[in-house]
Amino acid sequence: MSEIFMLAFWVGLLFNAAPGAVFSESLRRGVRGGFRPAFAVQAGSLAGDAVWALLGLAGVGALFTVPALRVPLTVTGCLLLGWLGLTALRDAAFPRPAPPPGARPGRGALAVGAAMSLGNPWNVVYWSGAAGAVSSVLGSDAGAASLAVFFAGFMTSSLAWCFVSAGLIAVLRKALPPLAVRVLEAACGVALLAFAALLAARLMPGSS
Repeated sequence: MSEIFMLAFWVGLLFNAAPGAVFSESLRRGVRGGFRPAFAVQAGSLAGDAVWALLGLAGVGALFTVPALRVPLTVTGCLLLGWLGLTALRDAAFPRPAPPPGARPGRGALAVGAAMSLGNPWNVVYWSGAAGAVSSVLGSDAGAASLAVFFAGFMTSSLAWCFVSAGLIAVLRKALPPLAVRVLEAACGVALLAFAALLAARLMPGSS
C-alpha cells in the first residue's frame, strides 16, 4: 500500500504543479492579499477536486459524458472563468483601495476555488482514468482499499502544494512593486480568459 500512496503523492504533485486556471486566480488574489486568499483559492479547488476524485474512483465518471450533465456544468465553468478574467483586467486597470485593517482578504476565495473545480466536469475523466490505471497495475489486488490509499496520497500531496504555492506567492508579493502587481494581475486576467475559451472549445462537436 505504501507504493500506491507514494505513486499517488508524486502524481498529485505533477497534477497540481502544472499551471492552470486555479493557479492564475490564486496568483491574482495572492499578489493583492497575500497568503490567505491565495491559499483559500487552492484549498477550495482541492475540495472540488475531492468531489470529482470520489466520483471518478467510484466508477461513475461515465455519467458526466451525458450532455445533459456535462454541458451545463461546462458552460457554468466557462462563465465563471470569463468573469474572473474580466474582473482581473478591471482591477489591474483600476486598482481597488487596500482593505481596511482587520478585513479578511480571503473572503469568498474558498468558494471561488471550489466553483472553479466543480465547473470543470472534465476532471472526472482524469479520475476515471486513474482508477483504471490503479486497477491495471494491481490486477486482482485492486479494490476499494487500494483506491482509497491512492486518493489519500493524491490529496496529501495536493494539500502540501496548497501551502507551498500560497507561500511562494506571498513571498513574491512582498518583492513586487505596485506597477508589477498590476501587470501580473492583468496577465492572470488574460490567462483566465484563455482558459475559459479552451474549456468552451471542449463543447464543440468532435472534441473529447
